[in-house]
Amino acid sequence: MAVSGDRVTRETVAAEERSWRIALWTVFAVTLARLVWLGLGRADLYPDEAQYWLWSLHPAFGYYSKPPLVAWLIALTTGLLGDNEAAIRLAAPLLHFATALVLYHLARRLYDARTALWSSIAYATLPGVSVSAAIISTDAPLLFCWAVALYAFVRAREPGGGRWWIMVGVAAGFGLLGKYAMAYWLLSALLFLLLFRDERRHLKRFFGAILLALAIYAPNFVWNAQHHFVSYQHTRANADLGGPLFHPAMFLEFLGSQFGVFGPIFFGGLLALLALAPRRLGDRRAALLACFALPTLAMMLVVSFLSRAQPNWSAPTFVSAVVLVVAWLLAEGRTRLVAVSVALDVALAVAVFGAHDLLPLVGFDLPARYDPLHRLRGWKTLGRGVGELLARHPGVLLMSDDREAMAALIYYVRPHPFDALKWNGEGGIHDGFDLTADPARDIGRDFMLVANAKDDVQRILARFKSVDPVVQQILIPLDRQTLRTYRIYWLRGFEGYRSSGAAG
Repeated sequence: MAVSGDRVTRETVAAEERSWRIALWTVFAVTLARLVWLGLGRADLYPDEAQYWLWSLHPAFGYYSKPPLVAWLIALTTGLLGDNEAAIRLAAPLLHFATALVLYHLARRLYDARTALWSSIAYATLPGVSVSAAIISTDAPLLFCWAVALYAFVRAREPGGGRWWIMVGVAAGFGLLGKYAMAYWLLSALLFLLLFRDERRHLKRFFGAILLALAIYAPNFVWNAQHHFVSYQHTRANADLGGPLFHPAMFLEFLGSQFGVFGPIFFGGLLALLALAPRRLGDRRAALLACFALPTLAMMLVVSFLSRAQPNWSAPTFVSAVVLVVAWLLAEGRTRLVAVSVALDVALAVAVFGAHDLLPLVGFDLPARYDPLHRLRGWKTLGRGVGELLARHPGVLLMSDDREAMAALIYYVRPHPFDALKWNGEGGIHDGFDLTADPARDIGRDFMLVANAKDDVQRILARFKSVDPVVQQILIPLDRQTLRTYRIYWLRGFEGYRSSGAAG
């Protein structure tokens, strides 16, 4: 009997090692494909990415709209590899790679190697993850910290797992430095501990982990206190709860977007689990995963109904939801459905990231309105055109009336026009440029204004002594019929902003 038992143990260990190797190499292959795509430079930096890069040049404990971790990551990768687009975005695919591996160990701890294998692959290929891995944003560090904190939380509750509470606090603290939405993780953990009487014994150590997390996060709080809590105010303004309430169309739009973020089959599976098999959530493992998924999703659904919510705001939901749904489908004998969902999500990613380049090979140009990445295109062209004009007019400063255009131009114009001024004659702090601008130093200077052709710029022209009658245009083709048009105005003798409530 002992020999038979040893053989079973060896076979089990071998099967688990094989499962880990398959997961590791599959997720690595997906990540490698993403790195190759980034290396090919098929999409310009989105203006938010360009602004994060600009922040990374000035390390701080906070910035206008975000906590500092995303800028720190960019400073690290660009410090090693330069300021090209791939280096700026490098942390995103690497963090999602690491998150998928953490989820493997989480699912293995809660269920088995088979569930772990499919959970890690499913996460790595989710449509939302594919998009997030192609750009640098606050989501990638948030989801990594969320997964690490959740794994540590599971380990900390096990016998002899006390030291894991330290990792819970560390991961949660850095998560808060990545994105304020990490606070949802803390609320979810507290909810789970309060729901089950026997879990409440962990509350004391959990509160200790919270104190550690807040200590790690504290520098950003101090920075906000020194800057009138501008990041918190921006976060509140993003929710836009001050306007008219009740937006059923926005609710339906957000709900539909989740089929795209989580994948049509997996999100449908989550809804089916809630509707058809809610008793499954009585299992302690499923209840834990649900506590770290459903409250955040429900909160975002409420926000979308009362105001608006971006599709990625629910992203933390799917860290634990992917394990929850995969475990349920496998328990129901639906392994093929899991495999089909992964294959469908991969096909969607190929379509999103390859259609723009592959369709012209068969004689078809993708219309811009059907190109999911159209907002990432044209910024390099704009920067090149503006840079050429500036080079022919030494001493003229760059100005734009739009935050996105300003960020993209500072990155793509070479040499970088760090002395550019974003117009803010109306006063107030609306973005990071307004937070640091000093328009008074530029009084009397000449500017080149870059503005979208649709914008009314008369209020800007009125604050200069003279305006060159020659207006130039830069045309950016997005497809054969769609142009993004910018107008170039030559302005002389900046007189400063009007005195009523505006700086300068």
